[in-house]
Formats: sequence, C-alpha cells, structure tokens
Amino acid sequence: MAKHILVADDSATIRKFVSTSLSMLGYTVTIAQDGMDALEKLAGQQVDLVITDLNMPNVDGFEFIKSLRELDAYKTVPIIILSSLSSPEDVSRGMALGANSYVNKPFDPKRIQYEVAKYLN
Repeated sequence: MAKHILVADDSATIRKFVSTSLSMLGYTVTIAQDGMDALEKLAGQQVDLVITDLNMPNVDGFEFIKSLRELDAYKTVPIIILSSLSSPEDVSRGMALGANSYVNKPFDPKRIQYEVAKYLN
C-alpha cells in the first residue's frame, strides 16, 4: 500500500511541485493550504509523513507542528520542514518543536525525495 504524505504550504506552486515529485515515486499525497487546513484534513485520516512550510496564514508551521505533536497519532510521525525561513533561530525552533528534517527553499526535488525516503523506505 502506498505511503501517505501530507504537504502543507500556502503556495499553490510549491504544493503542486512537491506533490508531483512525490506522486511520481508512488506516494499518495494530500495537500493543505495552511496549518489549519492541514489539521482539518488530518482529522479523518492517518498519514505516514508530513511536509510543512513555516510561514503560512491562519495557523503557521510552528503552531501546526506543536499541535501535531500533541496528538497521540502524530507523536512519532516524521515531519519535514520546507521553508524559506532559514535563520538558525527558525531552524532550531522548528526542530525543538518536533520536526525531523529542515529543507530550505528554493530546493531541488531530489532533496525532498531523499528526505522522504529516509523516513519511509
């Protein structure tokens, strides 16, 4: 059965780019426009990995990661941050909240595929 990945990013271009590059490898991808949308979509299903931006409207990536880690079903699900926020403070805050990897934008699709494969293969 295909592994299921949730991608949360406020950029439609990034969502399409990431979901296409992961779908080509056989993953099932659900997309969300921000952290609030992502939490709503996760309510009815279980995913194997989460990729999230940090800088999003409504519920930002930091708050989204914090909320995920508070849910029993998502305490150990791998989380990859994909963000243009690249200061050491942003990286350490994201990792401290429970993210497993941090990828800076702009990015190579092979880097995302590699990061996902580390956790799902």
